[in-house]
Amino acid sequence: MLEKKSKHWQTILVCCYLFLAQWAWAQTPKLPHSEPDQHSFAQPSVVRMTHLDLDIKVSFEKKQIAGVATLSIENLGNADELWIDSKDLTISKIYLDNDKTPTTFASTDEVPFLGRGVKIDIRPDTRKVHIHYHSSPKAEALQWLSAAQTAGKKFPFLFTQGEAILTRSWIPCQDSPNVRFTYSARVQVPRTHLAMMSATNPTKRNSSGIYEFKMEQAIPAYLVALAVGDVAFKPLGNRTGVYAEPATLPTAAHVLAETENMLVAAEKLYGEYAWKRYDLLILPPSFPFGGMENPRLTFATPTILAKDRSLTSLVAHELAHSWSGNLVTNATWDDFWLNEGFTVYFERRIMEALYGKSYTEMLAVLGYQDWQASNTDFAKTDTAATCLKLHLAGKDPDEGMTDIAYEKGAAFLTTLEKAVGREKFDVFLKNYFSSKAFQTITTEDFVIYLQQNLLSTEQFQSLHVQQWIYGAGIPSFFEVPVSARFQNVDKSVDLYVNKSQLPDKQTTKSWTTHEWVHFLRHLPSTLSLVQMQKLDAAFGFTQSVNAEIQFEWFLKSVQTNYELARAATEKFLIATGRRKYLVPLYKAMLATPAGRTEAQRIYKKARPNYHFVATNTLDELMK
Repeated sequence: MLEKKSKHWQTILVCCYLFLAQWAWAQTPKLPHSEPDQHSFAQPSVVRMTHLDLDIKVSFEKKQIAGVATLSIENLGNADELWIDSKDLTISKIYLDNDKTPTTFASTDEVPFLGRGVKIDIRPDTRKVHIHYHSSPKAEALQWLSAAQTAGKKFPFLFTQGEAILTRSWIPCQDSPNVRFTYSARVQVPRTHLAMMSATNPTKRNSSGIYEFKMEQAIPAYLVALAVGDVAFKPLGNRTGVYAEPATLPTAAHVLAETENMLVAAEKLYGEYAWKRYDLLILPPSFPFGGMENPRLTFATPTILAKDRSLTSLVAHELAHSWSGNLVTNATWDDFWLNEGFTVYFERRIMEALYGKSYTEMLAVLGYQDWQASNTDFAKTDTAATCLKLHLAGKDPDEGMTDIAYEKGAAFLTTLEKAVGREKFDVFLKNYFSSKAFQTITTEDFVIYLQQNLLSTEQFQSLHVQQWIYGAGIPSFFEVPVSARFQNVDKSVDLYVNKSQLPDKQTTKSWTTHEWVHFLRHLPSTLSLVQMQKLDAAFGFTQSVNAEIQFEWFLKSVQTNYELARAATEKFLIATGRRKYLVPLYKAMLATPAGRTEAQRIYKKARPNYHFVATNTLDELMK
């Protein structure tokens, strides 16, 4: 995925629960390398789900998913109870095994962020548990969009977002990245709609509105995904294709035309693609992230659909997750960097293979700028958040999904590559993905693997591995990335700031989005109205349709109080749900009394368009 609390009493409740949960976990038999997940009530070292079978109906009228979730389980501890996770679910009854024997169950009190644990009474020989349930209209994983919120304006739309611990709000399950299971599903939807999942998928609507799915590889709960809408499909290659609303599909197919080449490049680097097909679904603009790596079907924001194909590194990122994250998964959310740091590194290797080193150097520099900004923010409030290994006990794991995991993680791997040489490092990574395939891994597991398979004791010490992983901030010995193409952009910035000389249009004609982003980021926030107007007249930033350029320009407009972009900024905030853009823009507006009033006015209007992932962060900002 591309792309932070609670009140004091809530924190106390969480800490009490975690103490009890860890005590209970300590009393149970353990599997090798089994780790307690502080964000799950499940006890998979005792009873673990191995398969999920869903039989559900999607109701847009009720904003509800209802049906039966059948969990196949493995009883490792001869136990008489199964623990699962749920949040805002109504469970009406539970039966055991094929004879459908009724059983009893009970829920814990509600715990902030985590929802409720459900204890289900089972027999030591129980193999299947049938849970009859329905979701709540306020289920945090589900976004129900009206027809007016879609591109086609004819039919409503539904999509799920499970990462980090939101799947429990629409499926009763063991919602931990440490629990992998296969799944099948039968989904009934309106006949006007197509259903798609992170599994085998249809490419056309059928007359019944009933769709069946199968995911044969074991995945964690956060990767179970569903989307239902007026959607069409177009192939991009032998193993790749794109789903989108009909009005969006032609543009999406054009922009994503290189997807098959990305897949080929990825396989050449780190081995065979394990998931058969790689398709993308372009969602309505309320999707809160750039992309979500649901296996076989990446969910993606329409903000990547720049016609010059300059924003497709996001596709490379989500594709790379097919190895780092989906194939080898962080065991807990404290180890999130193992998913994202590896994926950013891999993404840039794919982009280098297709577009050259100078292109990737720009991505690395922009990523370093993001890392610097996040590091500066956290240094004021929570230096522990700048470490790779996190400590999220008592916190929403969403708080750990920051640029630190992505960019510091990638920088660490780049440092390892430079130290041992690319050829040796590629062999190491390829073996890592194959030897750990379909497994979960902790940071500590990776450190051991690193010592055993790549670094000598002397190298381990000289590269400061422990400081990289467990130390705060940006390591002083880190080799900061540079970009020759950005050095030329810096000259244009200097000429404009100091001599009011606009960048030459012959020069900027060849600029990618990344060069424009670098240019806009490095303009001072003290630009005058005249200077802003001059730039806008020359390059049409306020009217741009490129989301990355829009964001940087609108952020600069807020900082410089450029009134002529105010209406376009409001429109952007209402139409776009990507949290990466929303949080900095609202933060900038909230910095002044007048801006706070404006931000609160816009947010009240825009909030219904945002997914819970976005509002969960923004509601705190607006207090």
